[in-house]
Amino acid sequence: VFLPTGSASPDYHGFKRPGDNKWANSVVALSAKTGELVWGFQLVHHDLWDYDTAAQPVLGALRRAGGETPVVIQGDKTGRLFVLDRETGRPVFGVEERGVPASDTEGEAASPTQPFPLAPPPLAPQHLTANDAWGINPEEREVCRARMEGLKSEGIFTPPSAQGTIAFPGNLGGMNWSSGAFDPERQVFVTNINNLPMEVHLIPRGQYKSVEQAARQGSLRAEVSPQHGTPYGMSRQALHSPLGLPCNPPPWGELVAVDLASGSIRWRVPLGTTADMIRDPAHLVAGTPNLGGPIVTAGGLVFIASAMDNYLRAFDTETGNELWKGRLPAGGQAMPMTYRGARSGKQFVVIAAGGHGKLGTTLGDSVIAYALP
Repeated sequence: VFLPTGSASPDYHGFKRPGDNKWANSVVALSAKTGELVWGFQLVHHDLWDYDTAAQPVLGALRRAGGETPVVIQGDKTGRLFVLDRETGRPVFGVEERGVPASDTEGEAASPTQPFPLAPPPLAPQHLTANDAWGINPEEREVCRARMEGLKSEGIFTPPSAQGTIAFPGNLGGMNWSSGAFDPERQVFVTNINNLPMEVHLIPRGQYKSVEQAARQGSLRAEVSPQHGTPYGMSRQALHSPLGLPCNPPPWGELVAVDLASGSIRWRVPLGTTADMIRDPAHLVAGTPNLGGPIVTAGGLVFIASAMDNYLRAFDTETGNELWKGRLPAGGQAMPMTYRGARSGKQFVVIAAGGHGKLGTTLGDSVIAYALP
């Protein structure tokens, strides 16, 4: 049994949990007969970013010289993709420990290194600074740039700080609980990702009550947590412009195909548009934040909804070309499934269109089925 694990608590300060915190932020293999640990692989040491292993593991078999290698394919919120030997947990393409930024926060001992796969490359951008600020007009961009200039940003794994830190990717991913799908014939793994920065602040204990009150009253649009037992509370919110658009360049969500035979990215395309978010067609942006994963079919199709517009889409597995889309009555923040009708022999694709409160898509209670030709 292959299980992903969550973050150690509290998420953004390790005062009470020194060391790597094994086996948090990991994928572990357990014996189904005895429950004993067979192997474990940790994706993030001493997590300070809420980078829990939210995506479910995907099983597959890689065709390599000498035969097939059974593997576990595991992505995480950082956008890194780990391909592990199913029997041993060893990385198929190799992993190296690389130095990452140190913490300047009282009582914090961030891990000096983090594991990085040698292949495939990260599926999501790993660095964002004020020089990368984006806006739909110069005024929006300037507000974003000024806001970002006051925040620490030393690349991925920049520790949270009282000054304020850009977490990029943020805790929505990279890969989230959406996970991905593996095409065994084409040796392609397809997944959706988020390119969405978060602004994280550590709040000294004496100031936390006032920040919490501001959040409750709505004058601060951020999630807050007291992080009991540490010197700091925490606030986090999406790093966005006055109009509510992310401060980083789009696309903010993509569908990515990885060629697992070579460990390279085969294609990537924006996922969804802002048509249901901003009605002005002059400001239409391709690629929105998304939640809910894809499926692949033997016929070479990828089906996915997930984005902040209300569509189920079909893509060509080989090229990433969008071939079809169907309008949903609510947000499709769910993974589709497919089946064959017992009497008709037709293949159907079905998805729960319920929307998502935090993502802000249309809420509903529909289950929609489509028949393939």
